[in-house]
Amino acid sequence: MSKVAQSGDIRLIPIERIEVLNTRERNQAVFDEIVENIKLIGLKKPITVTPRKGEDGAERYLLICGEGRLKAFCKLGETRIPALIVHVEEEDAHIMSLVENIARRKYMPLELLHGIKRLHEQGYEAPAICQKTGLSPEYVNTLLMLIILGEDRLLAAIQKGSIPINAARDIVSAGNDDKALQGVLQDAYESGQLRGRSLFEVRRLLQLRQTQGKSLGRKSSRKRSSVTAASLVRTYQKEVERQRMVVRKGSLTQQRLLLIVSAMRQLVADDHFVTLLRAEGLGAMPTYLAERIHRPGSKK
Repeated sequence: MSKVAQSGDIRLIPIERIEVLNTRERNQAVFDEIVENIKLIGLKKPITVTPRKGEDGAERYLLICGEGRLKAFCKLGETRIPALIVHVEEEDAHIMSLVENIARRKYMPLELLHGIKRLHEQGYEAPAICQKTGLSPEYVNTLLMLIILGEDRLLAAIQKGSIPINAARDIVSAGNDDKALQGVLQDAYESGQLRGRSLFEVRRLLQLRQTQGKSLGRKSSRKRSSVTAASLVRTYQKEVERQRMVVRKGSLTQQRLLLIVSAMRQLVADDHFVTLLRAEGLGAMPTYLAERIHRPGSKK
């Protein structure tokens, strides 16, 4: 294995004495390419570590940068690896490792989100985290809120890029108010942030969040109760009430449609109004509406 030429304190250190601070998942094809490159031409850039005293008195190291290279060395059967030794506090080591991982991702994986939480718990306020990571205050504050509240489903959606972070924040603020949640989706749709498949995915996410809880891998945070006659009656009553709501909404929509048809029927009977519409290039209307307006004796 070729040695690395780089200014600074570079040592060949035992791999078994290295502890990874912020591990992350990586694409297998990319990792295989790293292994092959190191096998062919050696390590072009050392990993970065900071030294610590182990419980046995021997020196150990916290990995700041180079997890992929470290794992590649392990796969190649190496027991030592060239490392750039820097002397920093453990909190700074966490931040340096976190920033390194953030710089390599378009969206932040969940482990990095929890890394930000760890920094917050160590006493770093949002402004300091923003300065260290280059993230905006609004972004960091919202992430911390979602992490602390256990909103794993929303965090995963942010990580995938399927929901804007401000929409996730508004969803949490809406609580369990269905009308407010629909308003959040409507605003996101009108602003162009959620369209098509993304809107469908977020609607499905909200259903899962309501029925199976906020956390991933947990069907529900509620305690399961045994099925009894009383619980079946309550479930039936809730379903009946839901069906009544559907009927009421349908009736309201029908009434509004009748009002529109009646108003349009009066308007299109006015030749001056029709002439004005044609002059503005608005002479055509939806076929369904036109048929109802011009249907003789129609009351629907």
